[in-house]
Amino acid sequence: MVMAWGVALWSLATFLTPWAAETSLWALLSMRALLGVAEGVALPCMNNMVARWFPPTERARAVGIAMAGFQLGSAIGLMLSPILMCRAGILGPFVIFGLSGFLWVLVWISAISSTPDQNPQISKYELEYVLKERQEPLVVEKVPRTTVIPPFRRLLSKMPTWSLIVANAMHSWGFFVILSWMPIYFNSVYHVELRQAAWFSAVPWSVMAVMGYFGGLWSDGLIRGGTSITFTRKMMQSISFIGPGIALIGLTSARSASVASAWLTLAVGLKSFSHSGFLVNLQEIAPQYSGVLHGMSNTAGTLAAIVGTVGAGFFVELVGSFQGFLLLTSVLYFMAALFYILFSTGKRVNFEETSSAE
Repeated sequence: MVMAWGVALWSLATFLTPWAAETSLWALLSMRALLGVAEGVALPCMNNMVARWFPPTERARAVGIAMAGFQLGSAIGLMLSPILMCRAGILGPFVIFGLSGFLWVLVWISAISSTPDQNPQISKYELEYVLKERQEPLVVEKVPRTTVIPPFRRLLSKMPTWSLIVANAMHSWGFFVILSWMPIYFNSVYHVELRQAAWFSAVPWSVMAVMGYFGGLWSDGLIRGGTSITFTRKMMQSISFIGPGIALIGLTSARSASVASAWLTLAVGLKSFSHSGFLVNLQEIAPQYSGVLHGMSNTAGTLAAIVGTVGAGFFVELVGSFQGFLLLTSVLYFMAALFYILFSTGKRVNFEETSSAE
């Protein structure tokens, strides 16, 4: 229900954005704020439900499939928005995307439950399989009922939590810098028209959606084959950070739009291995707090996205080179990879005490 309310509210905010823009600046800012607040529940809810519905050997694929919608939504939005605005005016994307969200909510409410045992549509075989393959009881049974306030201090006292926070921050930095600035980058550096530049920027997100699933398939296969969860998560996250870091260096030296698009596609495609890295790791170190941990790390990710997106503009204005900002992002990728390798773990972390015991 939290997910349903979130989608309903951000769909309403999207639908009302043109009206708000015509009314006043404050009305527009209010709709954008409502959009951001409502969207904030999406990924924590997704991660929490994956922890409840999927055994450990299937979670990376589940997250990969779910996140594929994230990337495909970015690609579809980038490609459709210019077309809709040309045919239906500036209102087109807001009305169509908003109404699509309301339709999704109806399907979600009619088909989904919070846990497998609450779902009237699940077969007896599937329910028994999910419960048998789980290595812990249903998450909802493990959450302490003595307080509604999560133990933020205890969560922040462990370095694995900080590895997730840093990973989410860097993932969001790169994601939103690329999403926001690449059309302008292709337009200013390679003189590609903005409508065509949207296509250049949309293709990498489609590749990311596909790569995310195969990364999850590989990750789950490694774990089933006996590779430790800790090593698997560190390897996947290293690919997700070191790969894009190298690709962005290649992007800065590209001489043509097609070569630059190839480097960008490689960078974004390899970023999808984060789905099998820190995103699944959130569920493993503390299934009972996976939604809370995701919310905390998402806060850091959102702040990093704001700083990266706005900072890119100031950086280019001061230095006069977007390539320099891409190189800075590469360095940050390498540093975040090292931090995650040093402090992450795939084992359950004891958050019930502030000592370092796990």
